[in-house]
This record gives sequence, C-alpha cells and structure tokens, in this order.
Amino acid sequence: MSCAYCQNYQISRSRGNVLAEHLTLEEICRQIEGVLNSGSRLVGFVSPSHYVPQVRVIMRALESLGRKPIYVYNTSAYDKVETIKSFNGQIDVWLPDLKYLDESLGRQFSDTPNYPRVATAAIKEMFFQKGATVRLDSEGNIESGLIIRHLVLPGKVENSKKALRWIAENLSINVHISLMSQYHPNDRVRNHPLLGRTLLHEEYAEVLDEFHELGFHNGWVQEMDAHANYRPDFTNDHPFEY
Repeated sequence: MSCAYCQNYQISRSRGNVLAEHLTLEEICRQIEGVLNSGSRLVGFVSPSHYVPQVRVIMRALESLGRKPIYVYNTSAYDKVETIKSFNGQIDVWLPDLKYLDESLGRQFSDTPNYPRVATAAIKEMFFQKGATVRLDSEGNIESGLIIRHLVLPGKVENSKKALRWIAENLSINVHISLMSQYHPNDRVRNHPLLGRTLLHEEYAEVLDEFHELGFHNGWVQEMDAHANYRPDFTNDHPFEY
C-alpha cells in the first residue's frame, strides 16, 4: 500500500538514498535466534505481503534448527485470499488492519483499488482459521488468535463505523479489536485539507459509542494523546524509543 499518512513514511515512502544491508539466510536466522534466546517467543513479519517467498524460507529454516516460535503476521490485509489460506496452520497470530470500508478512501489515501473487497475477504479467511478466541500464556502474552486493528481518521467517522458494523455482521462481536486514536499527520500531509490535523475527541467518542452499541467487548482503545506517543523517528538508532 502507499498510505499518504503512513507514520513510517521515512522508510516506506522515502525516495532518497537507501542504506541496504544484504544478509544471508544463515545470518538472518542467527539474528532471530539471538532475539529468541533473549527471552522472546514471537517472530513477527511486518507488512510482509510482497516477501511471502522469503517468509516461507525463514520459517522452514527456523524449523530445521528446532525452533518453534509464535509467528505473527502483521499486515494491511491487502492480501490475496490464496496467500492467507496457504499459511493455515503455520501463522499463530493474524494482526490485520481493516482500514477502509469506503473504496474511494482506499484509492484516494492509499492507492489501493478495491481495498474493502480484498481486505474483507482476507480477514474472513483469517477468522475462519482462528475464530474470535485469543489464547494467552500465563504472563498475558498472545499465543494464538486474531486481532483486527482500525485507525480512526480525522473527518472519516462513518468509514470507521462501517468497518465496525462489517466485523459485527460478518464475523463476530467477540472479535478482539484495537481501535486506535493515534493518527498524527506526517510531513507529507501536514497541509492536507482532511489529513492535516489530529483526531477530534468527539470523533473518537462517536466511534467508541458505535463499538459499544454493536456489542463489542474484547480489545483495546486509546487515550486522545496517543498521537504523541506512536511517532517513530527512523533517523534515530532506536526509532521507537521516546
């Protein structure tokens, strides 16, 4: 996807000089094993749709090393259903976005034709595989399940309400939802007439009301100052530290 408001625009949309690091499969596995040896149980693939062959190779290599981590597939949901089906029994945690139920917004903001049709079909398959149950370990960390994220955009409350209604009507009100208020305009859209501001309190409150009226009861919501806390800076050595 090519989201105009992407919070990771420094690396996702950069057209400047790119610093590339070429790693062998052995080197990649060594790095992953280092993280696993430090105590983590999860291996996450972030926006991996265009690297599916490499994902499969890494998973097979880790299996050959006797590793059985919890695999998290973190995706925009702009995925082919066939791809999601092919991972049945291999991905432990599906973590998709459901960005738009308004196709025109997908085209306008993310250059994604047919986003609602593509994403809802992919998420239906994820739900078929995992259902609404999220399994946690004794420390409260996820081991298996489906979590659907939705970022509420300024001025687009109806899109958010449509997304929630689609989940309620087509999946289950027991689905775990991460309903995000953290939108912050990046430098590319700072002067955009719609996207150039943060979310209003009343906008998020209206979406929250819809969330509760539909009967959802599993998931996470954010405070209205979240937009100040989820702004990675990839010019720093540790982009996610504030």
